[in-house]
Amino acid sequence: MADNYLERREEALRTAGHTVVRRNTPSLETLLMKNRSHRGFDKSYVVAMRQLETIVSVNNKIPSSKNGQFFRFKLLDAASGGEDFCRKFLHFGAYLPELHLPVPGSEPQAFIIACATVPESPSVDIDLGIALQSMALKAVEIGLNALIVRAFNHQDVKDALGLPLEPLAVLAIGKGTDKIELVDVPAGSDLRYYRKDGVHYVPKISISDLII
Repeated sequence: MADNYLERREEALRTAGHTVVRRNTPSLETLLMKNRSHRGFDKSYVVAMRQLETIVSVNNKIPSSKNGQFFRFKLLDAASGGEDFCRKFLHFGAYLPELHLPVPGSEPQAFIIACATVPESPSVDIDLGIALQSMALKAVEIGLNALIVRAFNHQDVKDALGLPLEPLAVLAIGKGTDKIELVDVPAGSDLRYYRKDGVHYVPKISISDLII
């Protein structure tokens, strides 16, 4: 029944004499391509708390295992503790340890900490991935960038922020500054990201090798 709903709705409005205005919104393909994992951010851009709230707002619109809706979110902007959070607790760029990322002066200052109301499980982890990707796409839609981080001491973050729930992941938010390019590679290739001449390259397995 939902097939071509928008087209049929537009036609009905036109028939009734209404003017139909289409918004020039980015396609999913565009959002996916822009949704790259930045590890350097423009510190002159201050992320507002309302922007973090907008990003989190996707969470009552996405799928959840048995509709459990397991996550609660702690929001940090620069004024509420985000300024030093990255250096104190997070680890970036596991494949590039020699770069000690983020480079000083390029740290993100706004964060969304995803906490779980139930113990971690396969279902919770699947839902966590859906939530993080959805929020990252929303960040891109409003002109920001995101980095999903799970490399941190969970107990330290829980204690430092006085969280009543277990933190499972952190979404760093800001204006990304990295130049990132995707590289098609065959299955079995080295998939570690790397940097060359100021460009961050991310190997991605070719579509032809993903289909079995």
